[in-house]
Amino acid sequence: MSEELIAVAMSGGVDSSTVAALLCRQGRRVVGLTMQLWNQRRLPELAGQGAAGRCCSLDDVYDARAVAAQLGIPYYVVNFEERFERQVVKPFIEEYLAGRTPIPCTLCNNFIKFDQFLELAAGVGATRIATGHYARIRRDPETGRYQLLQGVDPAKDQSYFLFGLRQEQLARTLFPLGDLTKAQVRALARELGLPVADKGESQEICFVPNGDYAAFIEAYFREQGLSPPRVRGEIVTQEGAVLGEHEGVYRFTVGQRKGLGVAVGEPLYVIATEPARQRVVVGPAGELLRERFEASGVTWVSIAGLSRPRRAEVRIRHKHVAAPATLYPTGDPERVEVVFDEPQRAVTPGQAAVFYEGELVLGGGWIA
Repeated sequence: MSEELIAVAMSGGVDSSTVAALLCRQGRRVVGLTMQLWNQRRLPELAGQGAAGRCCSLDDVYDARAVAAQLGIPYYVVNFEERFERQVVKPFIEEYLAGRTPIPCTLCNNFIKFDQFLELAAGVGATRIATGHYARIRRDPETGRYQLLQGVDPAKDQSYFLFGLRQEQLARTLFPLGDLTKAQVRALARELGLPVADKGESQEICFVPNGDYAAFIEAYFREQGLSPPRVRGEIVTQEGAVLGEHEGVYRFTVGQRKGLGVAVGEPLYVIATEPARQRVVVGPAGELLRERFEASGVTWVSIAGLSRPRRAEVRIRHKHVAAPATLYPTGDPERVEVVFDEPQRAVTPGQAAVFYEGELVLGGGWIA
């Protein structure tokens, strides 16, 4: 049996449970760790709004503990609620109030799951961690640099959320499911006799029931004893014609069609939000197209940086089909100009733009 200890991030789902079981079957020394990130009892007024299937629940902790007991491995639950609220939840709210559309799962990966978790793992004597993410890691034999690649299952690939991983994190991380499809993972879980083999999928954002971001923000403000940010403003066209009113730009995101509260005889979409003027700009679908944008806070994963224009495929949303583009350096290593070959729909400030070269993740940043 290997002497190396591997800490598995156990969420209670089929993916992380299968990772732990696979490593055990390989004769690896394993410890299971669950990060308690959000107290599901908070904001009770949101209870019942799609709470079923939320990740990081008490039921998930129970399932993770049961799997660890079945495998005969040590298991611990660690409370990261305060840090999660400070580094994920509050920035999520601030981004919405600033008229952007954030991705809390990427923030969680950057600041919690692949930062604090590695420290926690080292604290229990683990030299590496393993997670249930559908992505792959390899080392470039020529440069020695660790590279991040898409998972082989295109329907489950999670590389989009992992562009912020650093070299030292990749060096200590295992993604045992990267070469498998979801169907293969479930089959393995059944073969291994795991009680969660047929457990359903959890929603992406653990603290927002039913995806109602506005309701969550308002409930959070009330909990903190603050006045909910109900700031009325105008809904206007690109030319400035007033079509109606709204109760806060945080209720809208670029590309949104439903719930605008205005009707002019043709479908309208949110083209932009202007928090400083409390305006929401709407227009027909054609006005959503953009040929270029700048990405800020850029990090490079599989390459050292960008010194000259480079061709890439760029994803501007998790489910977006990567579009051919050229990346241009700006003189600031953390900012890149992206110019698409063909204009893309709903380039949304606050979302991640991730740069690919085939299956290889070059890097990524935040749409400015």
